[in-house]
Amino acid sequence: MRYAVAACSMFWLLCAAPPARAAQQTLGDYTDEKQWPDTPAAQRARELLEVINARDASRAARFVNDRFSVRMRESAPMEQHISILSGLADVTGGLEFYGARRYDPPRPPGEIVVIVREKLTERWRGILLAVEDEPPHRIIGLSLAPARAPKDAPVPPPLDEPGLVAEARAFVERLGAADVFSGAVLLARNGRVLMTHACGEAVKGHNVPVRLDTRFNLGSMNKMFTAVAVAQLAERGRLSLDDPVSKYLDADWLPREAAEKIRVRDLLGHTSGLGSYFNEPFMASARQRFRELADYKPLVAGEALQFEPGSSWSYSNTGFLLAGVVIERAAGQGYDDYIRENIYKPAGMVHSDCYDMDRPVPNVAVGYSRAPERFGTTWECNLFKHVIRGGPAGGGFSTVEDLLRFDQALRGGKLVSAATLAQLWTPTPQSQGGYGLGFGIEQAPGEKIVGHGGGFPGISAALDMYLEGGWTVVVLSNYDQVAATVTEKLRELIARVR
Repeated sequence: MRYAVAACSMFWLLCAAPPARAAQQTLGDYTDEKQWPDTPAAQRARELLEVINARDASRAARFVNDRFSVRMRESAPMEQHISILSGLADVTGGLEFYGARRYDPPRPPGEIVVIVREKLTERWRGILLAVEDEPPHRIIGLSLAPARAPKDAPVPPPLDEPGLVAEARAFVERLGAADVFSGAVLLARNGRVLMTHACGEAVKGHNVPVRLDTRFNLGSMNKMFTAVAVAQLAERGRLSLDDPVSKYLDADWLPREAAEKIRVRDLLGHTSGLGSYFNEPFMASARQRFRELADYKPLVAGEALQFEPGSSWSYSNTGFLLAGVVIERAAGQGYDDYIRENIYKPAGMVHSDCYDMDRPVPNVAVGYSRAPERFGTTWECNLFKHVIRGGPAGGGFSTVEDLLRFDQALRGGKLVSAATLAQLWTPTPQSQGGYGLGFGIEQAPGEKIVGHGGGFPGISAALDMYLEGGWTVVVLSNYDQVAATVTEKLRELIARVR
């Protein structure tokens, strides 16, 4: 699943994969002019496209220094600006200008929406750019997001299942051939596997190929397992979703006043008001310090609430870490042991677990991020960036086949009841329809899609479960960002099946 990321930095605006749905619904009718307007915003957008397509780090640095406002320039380290601007063409094949989009009602002066098409993926994208009112009209806002197709674009024909599989396979193979995708993909319907594909290298330098049973880091997808585990314990009478977390947490985890306000369901629904333990102390610490849940106490203790619990929504890794502590207290056993016995084992997930990454683990993919250099692009591995051992909030490993087994175990009632699933898969009011309890939720025409994504440098993962049509899409990659590219394409193709 994909979630909007609100941040001022160029890095997050361009890297995030926000759903265009909400923005599109409020933008109104539109027309596309296929010539560049004679405006300062259009001039900056044209220069931006030239810089992106040049794939030149030094040119990107000059553009940031000369064309960004001070606030934009200082919103992220220069290397992040350069990485995005000079690397975007590598993952898209370059951006082709289509036109300047005008809306009814019009956008404010000083803004422009430019419609482009990615050469490699053929996806439509909108570049929203805003400039200062006064010369030299530096850039003060910039984002890249999915866009509605131009009105004169050909309407794709309907597909049958074989046609869907053929187009899906060709798309993933094209990404793999361009070294934009490394990983595994699985497409199934009603539990019947229609397509699998594996490509790329699990470990660069040793030329270890990706296989269908390669274990990939899931990022935040572990949150689904944590939510289901909590729901199981609620069904068994070991806890209530409406219990205050003070019932399960010692005072050295959270101040008592905060713990008494937060309910267990707030941890699962991102309504606790807590933030993320991926904070400055974590980033400055040796990863070996954090293996067991209790090891994270110094990163969490004393954390201030961002809002009154239950009153708003904010994505929280700390919340899910504490949900793991709740599981340990309620179940009377370690988090990993409980998940193995009550999630993985009944689901038949034989290649899934949280591993100590400083010890030998067979058939595990190492994550990689593109790192632009003066004379091209190299790769950085994420072994020294991510957690040394996964846990309730993320960082475990699995395979595409195991995640299909998880999907089928959920739908088949092996893990929790249908009534409990309905709770997990019902969006909370605070999330504005986008998140339930441990699961992301998206509505498409005639379809409800639930699941979760995961992302970090060198980690890109997604599970989409189509509740009406019975489709299952699993994408696991050891490259950044690309899982959303594949799941988005598969959504387009599935929507064409008649």
